[in-house]
Amino acid sequence: MRRSTYYLAALGIGLASAVMPLRAHHAFTAEFDGNRPVELTGSITKMEWVNPHSWITIDVTTPNGVETWKIEAGSPNILLRRGFNKAQLLAGTVVHVKGFQAKDGSHKANGGEMTLPDGRTLLLTSPGTGAPSDGADDKGENK
Repeated sequence: MRRSTYYLAALGIGLASAVMPLRAHHAFTAEFDGNRPVELTGSITKMEWVNPHSWITIDVTTPNGVETWKIEAGSPNILLRRGFNKAQLLAGTVVHVKGFQAKDGSHKANGGEMTLPDGRTLLLTSPGTGAPSDGADDKGENK
């Protein structure tokens, strides 16, 4: 009887730890607003190649000064398969990003597509997040 209690406890801990990482990954609608599209042009200040979502921080110059925006992108694996590489996203690179602003109105957005200085446009999003479709090819190819 005592042995079965240990097995059940171990099973419970195993199941709980397997489910916890899934809660950290969210759908688009949990944090972003499909009715608040944004277009931002700015200089990359930081690129975080982390899972489950990469983050690109850009400084956008506005009439009121400089705003720092954090852009959520797909996982590093998704970005690499879509044609991004670390050499393209260095600090100081000026990019144009289309996406959707966070529901809380902060300077945070879910990135839809990014145009690089050489004119190439690549998708930032992960497939199946629930983000509104912008008509771009989901394979990240140029339009």
